[in-house]
Amino acid sequence: MFFPKHLLARRESVLRLIVYTGPALLVSMAYMDPGNYGTDIQGGASLNYSLLWVVWLSSGMAMLLQYLSGKIGIATGMSLPEIIREKLKKKRYVIPYWLAAEAAAAATDLAEYLGTVIALNLLFGIPMIYAAIFGALDVIIILTLATQRRFYIIERLFAIFVSIIGFGYLYEIFIVKPDTTTILYHSFVPSLAGSHAILLAVGVIGATVMPHALFVHSWLTKNKAQDKPLEERRRMRKLHLVENVVLLTIAGMVNAAIMIMAAAAFHSDNPNVASISEAYKTLVPLFGATAGVVFLVTLLSSGVASSVVGTLAGQAIMEGLLGKKINLWLRRFVTRFINVIPTTIAILLGLDPLNILVYSQVILSLMIPLPMIPLVILSRNKTLMGEFVNRKITTIIAVVFVGIILMFNSYLLVNIR
Repeated sequence: MFFPKHLLARRESVLRLIVYTGPALLVSMAYMDPGNYGTDIQGGASLNYSLLWVVWLSSGMAMLLQYLSGKIGIATGMSLPEIIREKLKKKRYVIPYWLAAEAAAAATDLAEYLGTVIALNLLFGIPMIYAAIFGALDVIIILTLATQRRFYIIERLFAIFVSIIGFGYLYEIFIVKPDTTTILYHSFVPSLAGSHAILLAVGVIGATVMPHALFVHSWLTKNKAQDKPLEERRRMRKLHLVENVVLLTIAGMVNAAIMIMAAAAFHSDNPNVASISEAYKTLVPLFGATAGVVFLVTLLSSGVASSVVGTLAGQAIMEGLLGKKINLWLRRFVTRFINVIPTTIAILLGLDPLNILVYSQVILSLMIPLPMIPLVILSRNKTLMGEFVNRKITTIIAVVFVGIILMFNSYLLVNIR
């Protein structure tokens, strides 16, 4: 059968994209993790659709910054943590930076772990204390697959996880029937009414533009680009751009869908819904058991998949900044041990551990300058980046985004008591 040349070229481009796809696919789960559920549900329930513009703004900022991170890996064959270690040079600078980056990674993993625990508890009726133990065992699944030889399996699983979450929220939006006109209005018209709205806005930014995702994206693309000739890396940069835009757009739409669902389902009669467990318990009487099960299945997929990203990010941070290969089993057990203890204590005291989700996301937002500022500086460095260096307009937009994030953080520190 004869195919026109332009169709053959298009098919070849699509096949190349499919073969390349992986880095942004994995990173996109960081933008659909349980931290997003916590902040988006609180935002939608208490403030209706008024923070949708923050979701879209955060997604746009994340998209550009993740593009820069991935481009650094392709251009240099090094990860962002490795380059930062080379620039800082002395241990008295590297070690504090590493500890701060690890704190951000721990806050991220806490949200992912809590999401898995609450999903197991509500979906299967497992008592919270046992769910906390079972939730920690995702380490076995992750470490079995997280080898260079089997990495393609993780990429295939992530395609399934993203599909589950995406189709799950299409269903949720269909059944809650949100107000389309109001959605459009608040997607484009900014508003922040009071300190509570600012806290949630910073939480949304912290759950979207995440430090560990900026670190790990360069590590993932570096692994694909190492030892590749210049022409191949040029092609990879184009594929990276397309993959980044497509998959982070999907992640942004999922974030918006979570907030829209919460606004449509809870704001009128249940504006005080403040956690994932409350959202589930309120959702079932209103829209039926199926809506609740779909909600929890998406949450469980989110928790498990984002834990993989957190593990890989922790590995990239530790190896890159310390310059040493780390045993991945040890790395994962230490991270889980740190997060299991406070969660278990909260459960034994009868507290809802998910109430700390939004605050963990605020911490992440405050820590985002750690990778974000070096990322912008390094990606505009001609000596380092060569022909992959940022265009002037790219740097200007990135600097504006950095300024917006720092402004939100500063306002939070000054006005939140």
